[in-house]
Amino acid sequence: MLNPCVAHRGASGIAPENTMAAFRAAMAFPFVQWIELDVQLSKDGIPVVIHDDSLRRTAKTPGRVSDYTAEELGRMDAGSWFGKPFAGEGIPSLEQVLDATVGRCRLNIELKTYGGRYPDMEKKVVDLLYAKRLEHDTVITSFDRNALVKVRELSKDVRTGLIIDALPWTLKEDLKRLGATFLSIGYTRISETLLADLRKANLAVMAWTVNDAPMIKRLAGLSSTLMICTNYPDRYAEVMNAKV
Repeated sequence: MLNPCVAHRGASGIAPENTMAAFRAAMAFPFVQWIELDVQLSKDGIPVVIHDDSLRRTAKTPGRVSDYTAEELGRMDAGSWFGKPFAGEGIPSLEQVLDATVGRCRLNIELKTYGGRYPDMEKKVVDLLYAKRLEHDTVITSFDRNALVKVRELSKDVRTGLIIDALPWTLKEDLKRLGATFLSIGYTRISETLLADLRKANLAVMAWTVNDAPMIKRLAGLSSTLMICTNYPDRYAEVMNAKV
């Protein structure tokens, strides 16, 4: 049984992160069940898919995501920094990605709220999931616990998950208090004992971000239910003997 494979920001080791090219590349691998992506809000309040709040790294543009409309962001070149074949890849809206992946791949939507920078983000995303009838087919994750509380207040249907790179002794209690059933945790924190303990509490666990092929294989050996989040689905395929 193959561990669930999660393509981090799409197949971001193969194509520019958080672009439609990266999502298409991820979906080309039949064993990729999930795509992880990042969401922020445009100037006109539309959820868009990009990791940094600054546009300099991936779009080579001054300013922040919130300085531009979704249409303007979609016209930017967020692909050339990765390679010339990807020139012209824009910053997609979350709606575009939902439409492209529905029925093929589930989404792990990370809210880049930065301590309340986007006060309406939770509602915008939750409303969009309901509009697309995907409230039961996605998970919303965040480092920001307040964001997870807001999502739970807005919906009892949408699954939520905490992102963390630590092992507080109150972890299970924290997740229960948040109403979260999903844990996204830095892979160096994972042990067989931890996974067994979380499994007893009916908590799904995803290890991020695992790009070393031997480490992918080692982690997979700890539990067949552990979700492996990687930039390189091709490396996952190699060590897991997955069909491509």
